[in-house]
Amino acid sequence: MVRTQVQLTEKQVKALKRLAVMENTSMAEIIRRSVDAYLESKQIVSDEEKITRAKAAVGRFHSGVGDISIRHDDYLGEDFR
Repeated sequence: MVRTQVQLTEKQVKALKRLAVMENTSMAEIIRRSVDAYLESKQIVSDEEKITRAKAAVGRFHSGVGDISIRHDDYLGEDFR
């Protein structure tokens, strides 16, 4: 873990302390969980995950065209016209 310093309002600290007591955990753990939930809601995907997803998609779709690997530029040009 990386130690960091964050400034919170008095109201935020009081609420976090109450929640920490209620959940029998630390304020730091609540903050970590909150950051995880926020990042997940933003759907931030790492480059590694993007590569994994792209690799998983390879070969999963079929165009029905047998010469696409040879004539891909021709087909792309037709679609742009």
